[in-house]
Amino acid sequence: MLLRSTLTMVALFAATPAFSQALTAEERAQVDRIVTDTLKATEVPSASIAVVRGGEIVFAKAYGKQSEAMPTPRDDAPYQIASVSKQFTAAALLLLAKDGRLSLDDSVAKYIPDVTDGDRITIRQLLSHTSGLQDYWPQDYSFKAMATPVTPQEIVDRWAKKPLDFAPGTQWQYSNTGYVVAGMIVEKVAGMSLLDFLKLRIFKPLGIMAYDQDLAIGKGFPQGYGRAAMGPVRPATPAAHGWLFAAGELAMSARDLAKWDVARLDRKILAADDWMLQETPVKLGDGTSTGYGLGVSIGTANGRRFVEHTGEAVGFLSENIVFPDEKAAIVVLTNTWSSDAFITIGQALARTLLPAPPPPAADAADSKALLTARQVFDQLRTGTLDRALLTENANYYFTPVTMNDFRTSLAPLGDPVTFVQTGRARLRGGFVGRAFRVTYGNRALTINSYADQSGKVEQFLIAPVQR
Repeated sequence: MLLRSTLTMVALFAATPAFSQALTAEERAQVDRIVTDTLKATEVPSASIAVVRGGEIVFAKAYGKQSEAMPTPRDDAPYQIASVSKQFTAAALLLLAKDGRLSLDDSVAKYIPDVTDGDRITIRQLLSHTSGLQDYWPQDYSFKAMATPVTPQEIVDRWAKKPLDFAPGTQWQYSNTGYVVAGMIVEKVAGMSLLDFLKLRIFKPLGIMAYDQDLAIGKGFPQGYGRAAMGPVRPATPAAHGWLFAAGELAMSARDLAKWDVARLDRKILAADDWMLQETPVKLGDGTSTGYGLGVSIGTANGRRFVEHTGEAVGFLSENIVFPDEKAAIVVLTNTWSSDAFITIGQALARTLLPAPPPPAADAADSKALLTARQVFDQLRTGTLDRALLTENANYYFTPVTMNDFRTSLAPLGDPVTFVQTGRARLRGGFVGRAFRVTYGNRALTINSYADQSGKVEQFLIAPVQR
């Protein structure tokens, strides 16, 4: 149940059309084309998606063959979301902490005996993958033991009693084992099963229909698929009961998962400070950020903040990514674990449906230089140069003949359409050099300028360029 790379998803977001809430007919057609083309190219049997914009679910649809018995896709069909479930386990512990029934800084040994160094591992470290407990399922296939049912305690006995892979809090390493221990703590403190607690405190209030993924098998449920290399796509044999538990036990529809994303955006169910706590990257003992909070990855790509997690179960891959500043989210669920189609679809949906990332903040010095350059340019085309803006050398350069050539060649062009800096400022000979581009419909000019440290213009050369 390996955590798939978030960077693959977010790094390719590019400029997109202006934001609007409801999907237009054209956008719906684009979404249909993105999903169906990707399924066809990758031979992934089906996908179910949901889109949140403006803090509302504006689109949810399923595509393809969800199982041998479900040739017609249903958008309410519950896919196994696997490790996306981790944020719900973390939320359960945040709720219990808010109730005053535990502290995230309690030791594991307070609740679960015989975990290696359990007196040194905190609940917070379980949730942030910094406990040092060895992961019991790093493979992307079902290993031999997964053919036999297992209990959480048996997972703990086999993996959580081994020597730690590192001292708690000193490294980050994805650990499903840590989440099994965390789920056991929820059940011990709450006095009920983890799933029952989640239904009571989260799913029922939000109108989410969630299932134990071990029971989300058979008639009416999507079938997981896989393939060996480029061989035929075949139904995958589910793992025996108990292997995912608190590390990834949930199944739900894309629309229902999107309801949780809306709750995150609206700060419902959890207190606002607990949402923030979940979304704050945990730091290691040396101050290094892990990029992971409590059950979610957190980061920024191309100026856009995200809160994200992927999931992998036998025959299923899922992506859930929330963009807090845009009040948006994208959910992609697929029923194969042999293709990155879930990432490909998510990337394409983001490019198509989300607003463009905000431009980087303008550098104050560049902004001031742009104003000065435009002022000097306008003066040169009218022949009224304020020589106080120039250095001694620039005043020497702008003779009456030079001034006349600038005026007579620039004035006929009229007012420019655009006037922008191109590239970055650079140092040379004690001056700051900047280039600017001026456009006039089918014509363009470039300005090569230098300024001293006070901002006075040392050089201001203009030349035509090919548009």
